[in-house]
Amino acid sequence: MKKNVLIIGAGGVARVVAHKCAQYNNELGRIAIASRSIEKCRSIIDSIARKASLKVADEIKAYALDALDVAATAELIKRTQSQIVINVGTAFLNMSILRACMETGAAYLDTAIHEQPDKICETPPWYANHEWKHKKECQAKKITAILGVGFDPGVVNAYAALAAQRYFEQIDSIDILDVNAGSHGRYFATNFDPEINFREFTGTVWSWQNEGWVSNRMFEVSRSEDLPQVGEHKLYLTGHDEIHSLSKHLNVPNIRFWMSFGEHYINVFNVLNNLGLLSEKPVKTAEGLEVVPLKLVKAILPDPASLAAGYRGKTCIGNLVKGHKDGKPRELFIYNVAEHEAAYAETDSQGISYTAGVPPVAAARLIASGQWDTGDMRNVEELPVEPFLHLLDEMGLPTRIKEAADDRPWAG
Repeated sequence: MKKNVLIIGAGGVARVVAHKCAQYNNELGRIAIASRSIEKCRSIIDSIARKASLKVADEIKAYALDALDVAATAELIKRTQSQIVINVGTAFLNMSILRACMETGAAYLDTAIHEQPDKICETPPWYANHEWKHKKECQAKKITAILGVGFDPGVVNAYAALAAQRYFEQIDSIDILDVNAGSHGRYFATNFDPEINFREFTGTVWSWQNEGWVSNRMFEVSRSEDLPQVGEHKLYLTGHDEIHSLSKHLNVPNIRFWMSFGEHYINVFNVLNNLGLLSEKPVKTAEGLEVVPLKLVKAILPDPASLAAGYRGKTCIGNLVKGHKDGKPRELFIYNVAEHEAAYAETDSQGISYTAGVPPVAAARLIASGQWDTGDMRNVEELPVEPFLHLLDEMGLPTRIKEAADDRPWAG
């Protein structure tokens, strides 16, 4: 049984994680928040106080931390007596924080695949380049490490496993559909870290088709879907984290990820990209200053956390699964709908942050109770997923299943 949570990161997702940890601190124990900016950590703590989110009265402490410093991170884990570390900082930190957890015995959770600053869209399966190299060490040291336990990746991995275990005898395809039908009212902004956001779309689009990796360009392949509560949207084939683990762990020949984009986003993205402003490679100005164009664009764009107050509308994210059951063709859409306004009312964050921030806290609760404290490294689809989905139903991210005209709660 593990207690006490250290949250690393202080953006919009970290704010949701902190609120949700506070709501279940009777199970999770003491909470600490660490980031390069201690002021951002204190802002989150103030938000928790305003919303009266703490289930049990306790002090939440803020710390300044450079999480690339393994020794400093390990020392903070020990000082706070944290047995569970939730990494919701930038994806560049994964390996450093994981190493600190392996040195201290703390359980490790993250919400995205590791990235190297000088590499975009690595050779698949991407997890094999970084995280999976430490599987044997985690097992030998009995370190629980749960990878990619946000929404996508994370909840959609659980949806895929649920489909395979309960609803299908054979799955022919899983198409993960991600639609944000909300509006933030800004001329242009990204819903999460602009640097990570753009890096997803400037490299090769990898998908798993006919039991092999297929490459495409961004915005090359599209489809239209009419989804529950958000209506019809155009989605584009996009490379994404969960494909890199689901293709290994599930016997499914076709796994693809699709995301909706408006024409305005695509136009601005293409202009920035064509001008070289989304490059991760440094350039020198006439004054001799070295600048990374992508980091400059990130600095200019709105902080995603600042979008929350004015965000309106809904998200719909789920898995369209096709296959066979009892010898007959079957098609299901397993999904969640979240509201930006409701997310802000509860956590001072927008819906994208909410969908990413609730799942790692559900996972932390399962580690605290022992159900997911496996003493090794796993992706979500390798774990018992039904307890996870039950907790998400309780915590604000209910799962539904649409089959033809029937639209019902998954556990109904």
